[in-house]
Amino acid sequence: MKQTKRILILALTLVLTAGLLVSGCSKKKEDSKLVIGVSPAPHADIVALVVDDLKAEGITVEIREFSDYVTPNISLSDKDIDANYFQHIPYFAVENEAGKFGLEILGGIHIEPMALFSTKHASVADLPDGAEIMIPNDTTNEGRALLLLQQLGLITIKEGVAGSATPKDIADNPKNLKFTELEAALIPEAYADADAAVINGNYAIEHDLNPVSDSIAIEDSSSPYVNVIAVKEGDAKREDLQKLLKALQSDKVKTYLEEKYNGAVVPAFQSKEVADKLAEEYTP
Repeated sequence: MKQTKRILILALTLVLTAGLLVSGCSKKKEDSKLVIGVSPAPHADIVALVVDDLKAEGITVEIREFSDYVTPNISLSDKDIDANYFQHIPYFAVENEAGKFGLEILGGIHIEPMALFSTKHASVADLPDGAEIMIPNDTTNEGRALLLLQQLGLITIKEGVAGSATPKDIADNPKNLKFTELEAALIPEAYADADAAVINGNYAIEHDLNPVSDSIAIEDSSSPYVNVIAVKEGDAKREDLQKLLKALQSDKVKTYLEEKYNGAVVPAFQSKEVADKLAEEYTP
């Protein structure tokens, strides 16, 4: 009788243990969750687009919106969130260094582009010697505009000034381009008077100019102003975060950006390696 009782107790213990193990495995699988800190638009909308795709892979995504540009990096540094998506590379490089946040880039997703517009010339190659180019006069946008012109092979900027360049920092100007500096918001109204002008994406759209179809040149994925996914140092190889990056760099997202934003936001999928190299140039 005692032997039978021992056998029953042992059997019951084994059953309960097996049940707990199965339950634990199931719970572990269901508990795969990513908390992503984002700016409201367009970042929140872009992440929302892939929530169901990641859910199908066993990853639940929580989108946490931030209304400022300071808190998302602090929250990521404190591990309150798993990743953030709101900043371009130069901002990331400067803030990560200044705040000692210990973050790294996972990859690039999109750019809100600057473009070169002209009513007088059909291509960059058509710009004549001595052409007048309008550029924004504020520090951030002026440096960015000159970087675009460098990307196009029109000028070369001195080393060490990166995004803070002004016309005085131009080392080589083979076409002897002339630069007119104006407030960024005014350029769309005045650019027809010049040979060409660099216009911010938001101001272009406001004046019915599409940066993709109406410009003669536009920033591409080699631009440092790509908006990136940032994660805590050492986390970039995590399987769930790699799946997040893959989802955000998918054809689905590419098509969405192209159709939804009419050129104001364009896909600029960038690998971690490329983004890291650009970030190095902007790290103080």
